This record gives sequence, C-alpha cells and structure tokens, in this order.
Amino acid sequence: TPDIHHIKKNERKTHTSPGHYHTANNQTSTGGVQIYMEQENDWDRDLLLDPAWEKQQRKTFTAWCNSHLRKSGTQIENIEEDFRDGLKLMLLLEVISGERLPKPERGKMRVHKINNVNKALDFIASKGVKLVSIGAEEIVDGNAKMTLGMIWTIILRFAIQDISVDETSAKEGLLLWCQRKTAPYKNVNVQNFHISWKDGLAFNALIHRHRPDLIDYDRLRKDDPVTNLNNAFEVAEKHLDIPKMLDAEDIVNTARPDEKAIMTYVSSFYHAFSGAQKAETAANRICKVLAVNQENELMMEDYEKLASELLEWIRRTIPWLQNRTQEKTVNDMQAKQEDFRDYRCVHKPPKVQEKCQLEISFNTLQTKLRLSNRPAFMPSEGRMVSDINGAWHTLEGAEKGYEEWILSEIRRLERLEHLAEKFHQKAAIHESWTDGKEAMLTQKDYETSTLSEVKALLRKHEAFESDLAAHQDRVEQIAAIAQELNELDYYDSASVNARCQKICDQWDTLGAFTQSRKESLERTEKQLESIDELYLEYAKRAAPFNNWMEGAMEDLQDMFIVHNIEEIQGLITAHEQFKSTLAEANKEREAIQAIQAEVQKIAQSNGIKLSGANPYTTITPESIDGNCVSVAAFQASSYRESAVGEHASGRLLKGFSGMVKHLHLCRQEIGRISIEMNGTLEDQLTNLKEYQLTIMSYMPEINTLEGYHQLIQEALIFDNQYTSYTMEHLRVGWEQLLTTIARTINEVENQILTRDAKGISQEQLYEYRASFNHFDKVRGREFKACLISLGYDGDSEFTRIMGIVDPNGSGAVTFQAFIDFMSRETTDTDTADQVIASFKILAADKSFITAEELRRELPPDQAEYCIARMAPYSGADAVPGALDYMSFSTALYGESDL
Repeated sequence: TPDIHHIKKNERKTHTSPGHYHTANNQTSTGGVQIYMEQENDWDRDLLLDPAWEKQQRKTFTAWCNSHLRKSGTQIENIEEDFRDGLKLMLLLEVISGERLPKPERGKMRVHKINNVNKALDFIASKGVKLVSIGAEEIVDGNAKMTLGMIWTIILRFAIQDISVDETSAKEGLLLWCQRKTAPYKNVNVQNFHISWKDGLAFNALIHRHRPDLIDYDRLRKDDPVTNLNNAFEVAEKHLDIPKMLDAEDIVNTARPDEKAIMTYVSSFYHAFSGAQKAETAANRICKVLAVNQENELMMEDYEKLASELLEWIRRTIPWLQNRTQEKTVNDMQAKQEDFRDYRCVHKPPKVQEKCQLEISFNTLQTKLRLSNRPAFMPSEGRMVSDINGAWHTLEGAEKGYEEWILSEIRRLERLEHLAEKFHQKAAIHESWTDGKEAMLTQKDYETSTLSEVKALLRKHEAFESDLAAHQDRVEQIAAIAQELNELDYYDSASVNARCQKICDQWDTLGAFTQSRKESLERTEKQLESIDELYLEYAKRAAPFNNWMEGAMEDLQDMFIVHNIEEIQGLITAHEQFKSTLAEANKEREAIQAIQAEVQKIAQSNGIKLSGANPYTTITPESIDGNCVSVAAFQASSYRESAVGEHASGRLLKGFSGMVKHLHLCRQEIGRISIEMNGTLEDQLTNLKEYQLTIMSYMPEINTLEGYHQLIQEALIFDNQYTSYTMEHLRVGWEQLLTTIARTINEVENQILTRDAKGISQEQLYEYRASFNHFDKVRGREFKACLISLGYDGDSEFTRIMGIVDPNGSGAVTFQAFIDFMSRETTDTDTADQVIASFKILAADKSFITAEELRRELPPDQAEYCIARMAPYSGADAVPGALDYMSFSTALYGESDL
C-alpha cells in the first residue's frame, strides 16, 4: 500500500487522484474521451477517507458491477477482494463492452493475478483512458481506494461517457436529461448529483415520467424522504430491473450524499429508460416544427394587422385629398395648403416606412416558409402587396391632384381678391367724383344769371361734359371687373353687382341730366354774350390734364400681382416708360399755369377785379401742382416696390435652386457608391446599413428645401427659371431612395437567413452567386448552362429542375429560386413524412394520438397548440378523444407535399 502522505503530496502537485482516470496526453485517437476524463478529474483522496462516502461508493459500485456480472451468472461480495485475481474484472469488462479480452491466466500465484489485472487495465487504456497512479499491484494487494477509483473510471467510460443530450454529453448530458424529465414536477429542482436527490422526489419523478402506472406521485410528501427513497428504490428493483444500489438512511443521514454514487445510480435509470429516447427525439422534432409554424403564424398575423391598418389609413386619407370644397379667401386656402404640407412632412413619412416594412416582412415570411417547406403565405383578400401598392398609387394620384387644385385655387382667390379690391377702389373714386353732381346738374341758376354768367355756366357745363366723357372709361372698367368677378365665382358677387348697378344707374341719370342742362344753357346762350375766353381755355385744358393726372395716380396706386421675375421686370419697364412722359406733362402744366397767369396779367393791366374762382372749372393751379407732385412721388415709390420684389423673389428662387443642385449632387454621389458584394454577408449588411445612415444624414437638407418651397409658394411664385426640379420630384426620388436601400438590406438579410437555415457555407453561396451572375450577364439567364457548370447534365434533369425553379414557365429564374433549389439539393430538412413518423412514435405506432399523450410528451404550449388544431380521428380503430395527427402534419406543409 503506498504511503498516504506521499500520495497527498502528489495530488497537490498534479491535481490527480488515486483512483485516477486522467490521461497522460491528448494525442490519442479518442481525444474527446480524454478531454472529458480530464474535466471529470474530481476524485479526491481526502473525500474518499470520509467513511460515509466510502460506504456509499462500495455499496453502489458493488451493485452496479453485479447488475452486469449476473448476465454471466456470477457476482461479487467484496469489491476490493473479489477483483484481486483479475478474473471477474476481465469478465466485467467483457460484459459491459461486448468484446473479448485476452485469455486469462488460471494460476493462483501473485504473478498470474498481476498479469490478469494488467490485461484488464490495458483494455481500459485501449478505450482511450490511460490510467495514471493505478497499478496492477495495488489492485492485487486489495487497495480499496485504488479499486474504487478504477471501478469509477470504468463506470464513467462505459455507463456515463456516451450519454448525449442536445450537444451536451457525459455528466452534463445526464444532468440535462434529469432536469428535462423532472421539470413538470412540483418540489423537484435538479441542480446537481448530491443535495438535489436527498428527499427522494427526483428518483420518483424519473420513474413516474416514464412509467406513471408504477407510482402515485401526488401522494408523496417532501418531508418524508426515507419513504420516498425506499419507494423509488423498491419500484426500480421490482419493475425496472435496477438493483438497489443505496440505502435510504445512508442518503438521508449524510449532509452531502456521494456524487459518484448518486451519478452511478441515476445512470442506471437513464439506461433503463433509453428506449424512451426514440420518443424524445420524435418529440423534439415535432417541437421544432411547431415552433416554426407558431412563429410563421405570428408573422402572418402581424402582416395582416399592419396591412389592414395601412389600408384603413389610405382609405380615410383619399377622401380628404379628393375634397374640392372651395374657400372664400386666400388665407383659408393657405391654411389648407399648410395642412397638406403637414400631411406630407409629418403624417405620410411614417406610413412610407410602414409600407416598406410591410413588403420586407412579407418577403422575409415567404423566405422562412420556403426554407421550412411550408406553402407560400396568401394574405386575405384585398391585403396582398399588390393591393397595397395599388391603393398607394391611388393615394399618390390623389395627392398630386389635391396639391395642383390648392395652387390653382390660391391663384384664383388671389386674382379675385385683387379684382375685388380694384373694383371697390375704382368704385369709391367714381362715387366720390359723382357726389353732388346731380344737384349741380338740376339747379336753375341760369334763369337769374346775366348773359356773361350764362356763358360761363355753359362753358363750365362743356368742361363737365368733357370730364364726364373722361370718366366713361372708368365706369366701363368697373362694369368689366364686376363681370369678371361673376365669371370667377366671387363669393360676394351680390354686393359687387348691387354697387355696380347703382353706379351704372347713376351714370345714366347723370347723362340725362347733363343733356337736359346743356339744352337749357344753349337756349339761353343766344341771349348771353359776355364770356371770358381765357377762363374757358383754362377750363378746357385744365380738366383733361387733371383727369390724366388722376388716372395716372389711380394706375400708380393700382394693386398688381406677379408670379415670376419676368413679370416684375415688365412692371419696372412700364414705370420707366411712364416716367418718360412726365416731361411732356410738365410742359402742359406750365402752359395751363401760363393761361392763369395771363388772366391775372389782363385783370391787373385793365384794372379788373376778379370775383375769385374760375367760373368754368373748380380746378385750381394749386391743385394741378399738388397732383403733379403726388404723381411723381407715387411713381418713385411704385418703382422701388417693383425693384425690391424683383430682388426678394430672385434671392428666394436662387436659394431654392442652389439647395436643389447641392442635394442632386449628393444623390449622384450616393448613387456612384458601388455596393460591391465582397466579404461575408454580415459585412455586406453592415456596409448597407452604413449607406442607409449616410442617406438619412441628408434629411435636414430635405427639410430646408421644404422651407424654401413653402416661402416660394407663399410669395405666389410658380415658375423658377433657375432649375427644372420641383419639390414633388425631390420627394418622390427621396422616398424611392429610402425604399431601395431598405429592400436591398432585406434581400441580404434573407440570404443570411437562407444560408443559416440551409447550412450553406459562405464559399458555396459565393460559388452559386458567381455562376448565376456570369450566365445572367452573358446570355440572359442561360440557366441550363449555369446548371451544367455546377455539374448537372441531361435534358430530362434540366426539365425537372426548371419545373421546380420556374413553375409558371415564365422563362426567367430569380437568384432566390436558384439558391432555394441548390440548398434543397445539398441539405436535409423536415418534411411532412418525417413529422408523421415522429407523431407515430409518440402514439406507439397507432394511427391516432390522444390529448393525454400529447401533454405527456410535448411542452405545454405546443401540446395545446396541437390539440386545438388537430381534427378528431375517424378511423375504425378510433377511441374516445382520438386525434388525427396525419392530416395535421400534412396541413403544416401543404397538401401538395405528399
């Protein structure tokens, strides 16, 4: 027996244990076994010295060995004594491995025993376990701790190492198996192979999960561990052929049961129930298929919901855009224009994103359905992507018509307001002029006047007739403006018509009165001869000149409206032409003033005392001078307004065109970016998203252009000679740019999804893409040549493949259809047949399955999912509650799959 202190020293230095299964190196053909054995290197000599643990190991390991040795008609009583000659040790290894070991030596001498033990140890080493610190001499000498260590190594290698559950193996796999099997049971929480098993409920749960007919689990109590353990051990020994390896009292009375003993015992349960693994595999396959179906159904519901909401928004919006209710004022229409601008800049952009996301979701869903061999998704009636695109096209048509109508209405109302203001201005001037004229024309002053006074009255009347004739044009203009307001459907046409009619009636009355007074004066003129010719000449020249000045002031005060720079420049040219006539007018003014001066001169030279005002006219020299000054002032002011308008409008239009050119250059720069499909799909996706962020960084400039566009519309400028682009062009182009980059990102994401789901390597994907692109560019989808380049040949084979990738016979093959075909050719996927076979395993080969069986074998949510969707089974062998799993499986993949 080796010195115990010496062994402890070696343990501290090498971290190995006396009953060691640690390997010397990792270069053997069974490197995985060696790595695991290194990970399981927890044989601690100090722990073995615990009498309680050693007792548990002796009992458990002895029972485990006997469970195998009895198959050869023998057993052991004392584990360290009965293996000393190596004979039963060799027999044990033959039983558990199913292989033949070298013939043992039958001699009784020590050397024979050592040779037999060495043969057993060599066999263990041949299985990838190179024992360190365990020698044949120690086993032959009956070293209990070395013997227990050796048996534990055998248990690990042949009973635990090959356990595998969901990519975990050995101890971790066995623990995961226990956790899954006991998960539905109350008061059971398996976290290890010691404390978690003390109350006995975990052992009972394992048995009940596989054989519910053997145990009434609900009657077990957590506070009675001894009863629980004895119940499990007795049932296992009686019904499952698992020998009793531990005593309940040994486990309950130990603070921490021996992990190796518990693990050995539990592994026996695992192997006893190994037949159930086939059912578990079938259940896992079904769970996977159902999870895919549930996810797809959720995506379908999300698509339907989003499509319905988007279509409902479009349905509500289109009538608003088609409403052509006219407003009365420009301000009211500009409020509508502001609402429309708010719709375009605030309300519509999120819907553009929703529409794009809807298309992406639809494409992603169809890709997932193809990858999982499911039938294509057909949205409910009226919610197809084409239906949404059609509704969206109608919406954009309504938008365009609505915006054009708003602009035309603003122009119409602006014209109406301008005409109405002009009408009222001219009407006020005319009414002011006619004020008192009827009284003047109807007075009888000539009846008591002298001849000279009558002559003066006659001349004055002639001057009035001249003035009246000059006002004829204004009256005609007033009537013409009223007629135009009626034609343009001015909202206050009634009051305009009433005022116009009053002016026209008054004008006819003045004409009649004028004619009557003239006839009266002419009748008395023959009796009156004194006449002052100079006053008469003054009156004749002053009246037309004063009327011209009033007309000039009226034109200069007249409101004008322009829509572009050329019209403003036209106004400036008209002002220049008017300015050139002022010199001639000044000469006329000087001539008229000279007549008045001549009157004064004659009166002074002849000692005539003038009575005051000119009897033939009320126009004084002072009023003529005042009017001349006013005309000059109005001309200068109007010229400045035109010049300022030209400058402001030009600055606004140039600013807009400059921003348009800048943004257009930015769009060209982005368009020149070559999205080369290099690197991994993830790299391509990252690059595309960076391009998307770059594009979105130009959004502030789009908003700036919207501001310019608003100011230009408010300035009522509708033509821009600096650029041919409109805001509508930019909006549509911008939305198309955003949609295109989003769709490209979705295509790459779908390729990643296809690659991952189908197990296609990056190199294979590049090969498929290169072949497809080459023949697409050179020969216009010469798909047959593409297939030949990948190893396919024969017309019949080509016809079969074309029926798969081009079922509609369009003659065009998309890359997505091509990659789906290639992935189906190279990978294995779940099919309806496989799912039916899995359900058949769970149903114990029956043609139907019951709800109870589904709830026992599947997770709760997926079990209920199946029960809710499976139709009742109607076969001759049906029992109450039988469900038809065959039709359900067929429906998952579509009828055509089978």
